[in-house]
Amino acid sequence: MAKAERRAEATWEGNLTHGSGKIVSVGSGAIGDLPVTWASRTERSDGKTSPEELIAAAHATCYAMAFSHTLDQAGTPAQKLDVTAVCAFEPVGGGFKITDHGSQRPR
Repeated sequence: MAKAERRAEATWEGNLTHGSGKIVSVGSGAIGDLPVTWASRTERSDGKTSPEELIAAAHATCYAMAFSHTLDQAGTPAQKLDVTAVCAFEPVGGGFKITDHGSQRPR
């Protein structure tokens, strides 16, 4: 299998706390023009996304794929998997840190 490289483009206008940005596009064209603000990252989403939400979506999808493969290899292929992943972003030691990335939980 060849190396799979994926791309995304984002823009930001203004300062950190009062500015805003958006995910302009991804290489596949599957998503674009997703608004993001500091408040959507640290307080309330108000219909906007955040890097952590996108990380959680990636982890949930990756886990579902891997678990599906594991079940198939064991002779019990999955009919449907619902996976929830959490990615937390919180203040730590005068800065910010992702603290709960990769917490997948099949339901």
